[in-house]
Amino acid sequence: MNIILMSLFAGVIGMGVGGLLTTLFGNRTDKMISIFLSFAGGVMISIVFLELIPEAVEYSSIWVTVIGLVIGSLMVLVLNSMMDKISDTGKEKPKLHETYAEFFHASEIISSRKSMLRSGIILLFAIALHNIPEGLAMGAAGYHDAALGLTLAIIIGLHNIPEGMAISAPLISGGLSKIKAVTLTLMAGSTTVLGAIAGVIIGGISDLALALSFSIAGGAMLYVVLAEILPQSIVTNKDRVPTIFALVGIIIGMLLTAI
Repeated sequence: MNIILMSLFAGVIGMGVGGLLTTLFGNRTDKMISIFLSFAGGVMISIVFLELIPEAVEYSSIWVTVIGLVIGSLMVLVLNSMMDKISDTGKEKPKLHETYAEFFHASEIISSRKSMLRSGIILLFAIALHNIPEGLAMGAAGYHDAALGLTLAIIIGLHNIPEGMAISAPLISGGLSKIKAVTLTLMAGSTTVLGAIAGVIIGGISDLALALSFSIAGGAMLYVVLAEILPQSIVTNKDRVPTIFALVGIIIGMLLTAI
Protein backbone atom coordinates (compact mmCIF):
# COMPACT_ATOMS: atom_id res chain seq x y z
CA MET A 1 0.00 0.00 0.00
CA ASN A 2 2.85 2.40 0.79
CA ILE A 3 4.30 1.80 -2.68
CA ILE A 4 0.97 2.73 -4.30
CA LEU A 5 0.76 5.89 -2.21
CA MET A 6 4.31 6.82 -3.23
CA SER A 7 3.47 6.31 -6.89
CA LEU A 8 0.35 8.43 -6.43
CA PHE A 9 2.47 11.19 -4.95
CA ALA A 10 5.15 10.97 -7.66
CA GLY A 11 2.75 10.73 -10.58
CA VAL A 12 -0.41 12.64 -9.77
CA ILE A 13 0.96 15.22 -7.34
CA GLY A 14 4.15 15.78 -9.35
CA MET A 15 2.26 16.36 -12.59
CA GLY A 16 -0.33 18.47 -10.79
CA VAL A 17 2.32 20.78 -9.33
CA GLY A 18 3.65 21.28 -12.85
CA GLY A 19 0.19 22.20 -14.08
CA LEU A 20 -0.26 24.67 -11.22
CA LEU A 21 3.10 26.30 -12.00
CA THR A 22 1.96 26.92 -15.55
CA THR A 23 -1.23 28.61 -14.35
CA LEU A 24 0.84 30.84 -12.06
CA PHE A 25 3.68 31.78 -14.42
CA GLY A 26 1.91 31.66 -17.78
CA ASN A 27 2.59 29.47 -20.78
CA ARG A 28 6.05 30.79 -21.67
CA THR A 29 7.73 28.01 -19.77
CA ASP A 30 9.91 26.16 -22.31
CA LYS A 31 13.26 27.28 -20.86
CA MET A 32 12.08 26.56 -17.32
CA ILE A 33 10.88 23.11 -18.43
CA SER A 34 14.25 22.54 -20.10
CA ILE A 35 16.19 23.25 -16.90
CA PHE A 36 13.90 21.13 -14.69
CA LEU A 37 13.97 18.21 -17.12
CA SER A 38 17.76 18.35 -17.52
CA PHE A 39 18.24 18.22 -13.76
CA ALA A 40 15.71 15.40 -13.30
CA GLY A 41 17.27 13.53 -16.24
CA GLY A 42 20.70 13.70 -14.62
CA VAL A 43 19.32 12.32 -11.36
CA MET A 44 17.58 9.51 -13.25
CA ILE A 45 20.83 8.53 -15.01
CA SER A 46 22.55 8.14 -11.64
CA ILE A 47 19.73 6.05 -10.21
CA VAL A 48 19.65 3.75 -13.25
CA PHE A 49 23.40 3.07 -13.22
CA LEU A 50 23.93 3.04 -9.46
CA GLU A 51 20.73 1.34 -8.30
CA LEU A 52 18.52 -0.31 -10.94
CA ILE A 53 21.22 -1.97 -13.06
CA PRO A 54 23.30 -3.27 -10.09
CA GLU A 55 20.14 -4.64 -8.47
CA ALA A 56 19.14 -6.38 -11.72
CA VAL A 57 22.60 -7.96 -12.05
CA GLU A 58 22.51 -9.09 -8.41
CA TYR A 59 19.19 -10.88 -8.83
CA SER A 60 19.96 -12.44 -12.23
CA SER A 61 22.96 -11.92 -14.51
CA ILE A 62 24.52 -9.32 -16.77
CA TRP A 63 22.90 -10.95 -19.82
CA VAL A 64 19.39 -10.82 -18.37
CA THR A 65 20.03 -7.19 -17.43
CA VAL A 66 21.16 -6.31 -20.94
CA ILE A 67 18.10 -8.01 -22.42
CA GLY A 68 15.86 -6.04 -20.05
CA LEU A 69 17.57 -2.76 -20.97
CA VAL A 70 17.02 -3.46 -24.66
CA ILE A 71 13.37 -4.39 -24.09
CA GLY A 72 12.77 -1.22 -22.07
CA SER A 73 14.37 0.98 -24.72
CA LEU A 74 12.40 -0.69 -27.52
CA MET A 75 9.15 -0.25 -25.59
CA VAL A 76 9.57 3.52 -25.48
CA LEU A 77 10.78 3.61 -29.08
CA VAL A 78 7.65 1.78 -30.25
CA LEU A 79 5.38 4.01 -28.14
CA ASN A 80 7.03 7.10 -29.61
CA SER A 81 6.64 5.75 -33.15
CA MET A 82 2.95 5.17 -32.48
CA MET A 83 2.53 8.75 -31.22
CA ASP A 84 4.41 10.08 -34.26
CA LYS A 85 1.99 8.27 -36.59
CA ILE A 86 -1.03 9.52 -34.67
CA SER A 87 0.21 13.12 -34.79
CA ASP A 88 1.47 12.98 -38.40
CA THR A 89 -0.22 15.60 -40.59
CA GLY A 90 1.60 14.77 -43.81
CA LYS A 91 3.84 17.81 -43.49
CA GLU A 92 7.60 17.70 -43.46
CA LYS A 93 8.82 17.24 -39.92
CA PRO A 94 11.25 19.84 -38.63
CA LYS A 95 14.77 18.61 -37.97
CA LEU A 96 14.93 20.55 -34.71
CA HIS A 97 12.03 21.29 -32.38
CA GLU A 98 11.69 24.80 -31.05
CA THR A 99 9.19 24.03 -28.30
CA TYR A 100 8.20 21.08 -26.14
CA ALA A 101 4.77 21.01 -27.79
CA GLU A 102 6.50 20.17 -31.08
CA PHE A 103 8.98 17.82 -29.42
CA PHE A 104 6.54 15.46 -27.70
CA HIS A 105 5.34 13.97 -30.99
CA ALA A 106 3.15 16.88 -32.08
CA SER A 107 4.71 17.48 -35.49
CA GLU A 108 2.13 20.01 -36.65
CA ILE A 109 3.39 23.62 -36.54
CA ILE A 110 1.47 25.42 -33.84
CA SER A 111 -0.43 28.35 -35.38
CA SER A 112 -3.92 28.39 -33.87
CA ARG A 113 -5.82 27.70 -30.67
CA LYS A 114 -7.25 24.52 -32.20
CA SER A 115 -3.84 23.11 -33.14
CA MET A 116 -2.43 24.13 -29.75
CA LEU A 117 -5.22 22.21 -28.01
CA ARG A 118 -4.57 19.21 -30.26
CA SER A 119 -0.88 19.30 -29.38
CA GLY A 120 -1.74 19.45 -25.68
CA ILE A 121 -3.89 16.33 -25.99
CA ILE A 122 -1.12 14.50 -27.86
CA LEU A 123 1.30 15.56 -25.14
CA LEU A 124 -1.05 14.22 -22.49
CA PHE A 125 -1.23 10.74 -24.03
CA ALA A 126 2.51 10.61 -24.83
CA ILE A 127 3.60 11.52 -21.31
CA ALA A 128 0.93 9.29 -19.75
CA LEU A 129 2.46 6.35 -21.63
CA HIS A 130 5.97 7.39 -20.57
CA ASN A 131 4.87 7.35 -16.93
CA ILE A 132 4.12 3.61 -16.97
CA PRO A 133 7.75 2.34 -16.99
CA GLU A 134 8.63 4.91 -14.33
CA GLY A 135 5.88 3.47 -12.14
CA LEU A 136 7.15 -0.03 -12.96
CA ALA A 137 10.59 0.90 -11.60
CA MET A 138 9.04 2.41 -8.49
CA GLY A 139 6.83 -0.61 -7.81
CA ALA A 140 9.59 -3.17 -8.28
CA ALA A 141 12.05 -1.11 -6.22
CA GLY A 142 9.55 -0.47 -3.45
CA TYR A 143 8.65 -4.16 -3.25
CA HIS A 144 12.34 -5.02 -2.85
CA ASP A 145 13.50 -2.06 -0.75
CA ALA A 146 11.20 0.60 0.70
CA ALA A 147 14.02 3.15 0.93
CA LEU A 148 14.91 2.69 -2.75
CA GLY A 149 11.23 2.98 -3.67
CA LEU A 150 10.98 6.26 -1.77
CA THR A 151 14.11 7.61 -3.47
CA LEU A 152 12.66 6.78 -6.89
CA ALA A 153 9.33 8.32 -5.92
CA ILE A 154 11.03 11.62 -5.06
CA ILE A 155 13.08 11.62 -8.26
CA ILE A 156 10.15 10.70 -10.50
CA GLY A 157 8.00 13.30 -8.74
CA LEU A 158 10.59 15.99 -9.56
CA HIS A 159 10.79 14.70 -13.12
CA ASN A 160 7.00 14.90 -13.50
CA ILE A 161 6.79 18.59 -12.51
CA PRO A 162 8.19 19.93 -15.81
CA GLU A 163 6.23 17.31 -17.74
CA GLY A 164 3.06 18.61 -16.09
CA MET A 165 4.05 22.09 -17.21
CA ALA A 166 4.62 20.82 -20.75
CA ILE A 167 1.09 19.35 -20.87
CA SER A 168 -0.85 22.22 -19.30
CA ALA A 169 0.76 25.07 -21.27
CA PRO A 170 -0.65 24.13 -24.71
CA LEU A 171 -3.98 23.06 -23.18
CA ILE A 172 -4.46 26.49 -21.61
CA SER A 173 -3.27 28.25 -24.77
CA GLY A 174 -5.70 26.09 -26.73
CA GLY A 175 -8.66 27.50 -24.82
CA LEU A 176 -9.20 25.13 -21.90
CA SER A 177 -9.83 26.66 -18.51
CA LYS A 178 -6.99 26.44 -16.01
CA ILE A 179 -9.01 24.07 -13.80
CA LYS A 180 -9.68 21.67 -16.69
CA ALA A 181 -6.04 21.80 -17.81
CA VAL A 182 -4.75 20.98 -14.32
CA THR A 183 -7.34 18.19 -13.97
CA LEU A 184 -6.20 16.57 -17.23
CA THR A 185 -2.59 16.92 -16.11
CA LEU A 186 -3.41 15.10 -12.87
CA MET A 187 -5.05 12.32 -14.89
CA ALA A 188 -1.92 11.92 -17.03
CA GLY A 189 0.05 11.26 -13.85
CA SER A 190 -2.29 8.48 -12.74
CA THR A 191 -0.67 6.00 -15.13
CA THR A 192 2.33 6.01 -12.81
CA VAL A 193 0.15 4.18 -10.29
CA LEU A 194 -0.75 1.53 -12.89
CA GLY A 195 2.96 0.98 -13.58
CA ALA A 196 3.69 0.71 -9.86
CA ILE A 197 1.00 -1.94 -9.38
CA ALA A 198 2.46 -3.92 -12.29
CA GLY A 199 5.94 -3.55 -10.77
CA VAL A 200 4.79 -4.94 -7.41
CA ILE A 201 3.03 -7.89 -9.06
CA ILE A 202 5.88 -8.75 -11.44
CA GLY A 203 8.58 -8.14 -8.85
CA GLY A 204 6.89 -10.58 -6.46
CA ILE A 205 6.88 -13.50 -8.89
CA SER A 206 10.57 -14.46 -8.76
CA ASP A 207 14.09 -13.07 -8.63
CA LEU A 208 14.28 -13.23 -12.42
CA ALA A 209 11.04 -11.27 -12.78
CA LEU A 210 12.31 -8.69 -10.27
CA ALA A 211 15.57 -8.31 -12.22
CA LEU A 212 13.67 -7.87 -15.48
CA SER A 213 11.46 -5.24 -13.86
CA PHE A 214 14.52 -3.26 -12.79
CA SER A 215 16.30 -3.57 -16.13
CA ILE A 216 13.26 -2.92 -18.35
CA ALA A 217 12.38 0.18 -16.33
CA GLY A 218 16.03 1.26 -16.45
CA GLY A 219 16.18 0.86 -20.22
CA ALA A 220 12.99 2.86 -20.69
CA MET A 221 14.23 5.64 -18.43
CA LEU A 222 17.63 5.78 -20.14
CA TYR A 223 16.04 6.04 -23.56
CA VAL A 224 13.76 8.87 -22.46
CA VAL A 225 16.64 10.80 -20.88
CA LEU A 226 19.38 10.24 -23.47
CA ALA A 227 17.32 10.22 -26.67
CA GLU A 228 14.66 12.76 -25.75
CA ILE A 229 15.06 14.92 -22.66
CA LEU A 230 18.70 16.00 -22.90
CA PRO A 231 18.85 16.64 -26.68
CA GLN A 232 15.61 18.63 -26.63
CA SER A 233 16.63 20.57 -23.52
CA ILE A 234 19.80 21.74 -25.25
CA VAL A 235 17.91 22.70 -28.43
CA THR A 236 15.26 24.60 -26.46
CA ASN A 237 17.69 26.63 -24.36
CA LYS A 238 20.34 26.94 -27.07
CA ASP A 239 23.13 27.17 -24.49
CA ARG A 240 25.06 25.05 -21.98
CA VAL A 241 22.69 25.59 -19.06
CA PRO A 242 20.82 22.26 -19.52
CA THR A 243 24.13 20.38 -19.63
CA ILE A 244 25.23 22.01 -16.39
CA PHE A 245 21.96 21.17 -14.66
CA ALA A 246 22.15 17.59 -15.96
CA LEU A 247 25.61 17.23 -14.40
CA VAL A 248 24.31 18.69 -11.14
CA GLY A 249 21.47 16.17 -11.29
CA ILE A 250 23.93 13.29 -11.75
CA ILE A 251 25.88 14.43 -8.69
CA ILE A 252 22.71 14.80 -6.61
CA GLY A 253 21.62 11.33 -7.74
CA MET A 254 24.95 9.89 -6.63
CA LEU A 255 24.54 11.49 -3.21
CA LEU A 256 20.99 10.18 -2.91
CA THR A 257 22.11 6.60 -3.61
CA ALA A 258 24.83 6.93 -0.98
CA ILE A 259 22.41 7.91 1.79
